[in-house]
Amino acid sequence: MYAIIEDSGTQIKVSQGDVVEVDHREHSEGATLVFDRVLAIGDGESSDPARIGRPYLEGASVSAEVVECFKTDKMHVIKFKRRKGYRRKIGHRQRMLRVRIGDITG
Repeated sequence: MYAIIEDSGTQIKVSQGDVVEVDHREHSEGATLVFDRVLAIGDGESSDPARIGRPYLEGASVSAEVVECFKTDKMHVIKFKRRKGYRRKIGHRQRMLRVRIGDITG
């Protein structure tokens, strides 16, 4: 069984037991998250078609456990204007959560 969830403007296809990375929230390791914006649920084994929401499925949710809080690799942002002597270099590290998908209901 799989589900397609929406989180922070991104769509993620998840199955039970998957480990995925999502945007940071104020949760500690071991906490439980519930994703209620489920776009579709399907079963890859049976011939039944996937249930698709308009835009979300009513009563469907995906629960996940927070495995780790981490930062991504550093990304460099460079601003430059030629012949003006203008140069700026900025580094950025995005905070993320690594979660393990639990139950898919709905």
